[in-house]
Amino acid sequence: MGAGAASARELDAVAARISDWAERQLKADGMLVAVDHDPEARRWYARMRGEEKAVITVWLTLRERSLHHETQVMPAPEENVEACYEYLLRRNASLIGTRFALGAEDAVYLVGQTPVGEVSDTALDHIVGSAYAYTEECFPTAMSIGYASRFRRPRRGWQP
Repeated sequence: MGAGAASARELDAVAARISDWAERQLKADGMLVAVDHDPEARRWYARMRGEEKAVITVWLTLRERSLHHETQVMPAPEENVEACYEYLLRRNASLIGTRFALGAEDAVYLVGQTPVGEVSDTALDHIVGSAYAYTEECFPTAMSIGYASRFRRPRRGWQP
């Protein structure tokens, strides 16, 4: 697989690799609790139980050139909006392989891409593990800023 779009056969092989990885992770009784797959969309929904956030879902979408991944971290902040977004943007500098972004209705997501030719068990472990770690690390502070009157939790690394 070069820099161009992957062939249908190459995409099928990568899709099989992702499905096999997901099946092994579920059997290993690790952090994944469920994986749903939409073969027509070449999309997987991997769910984990969190401690700070009850459920963390990573959407993996196989495209012609990359595996796109995204995780909804929180809905759009209702209070201290600028401070919440500033906190998350400043956190972007220390994230590896993913970044905070705004999605539909200004919800906060972690997003990233991995070139199709680099999709491996190690890359998938990193994608899912990073989504879990960064969500668990940032969710309490982001929620306590963006929902200050309703969400009272210790804030990590943020001072008003």
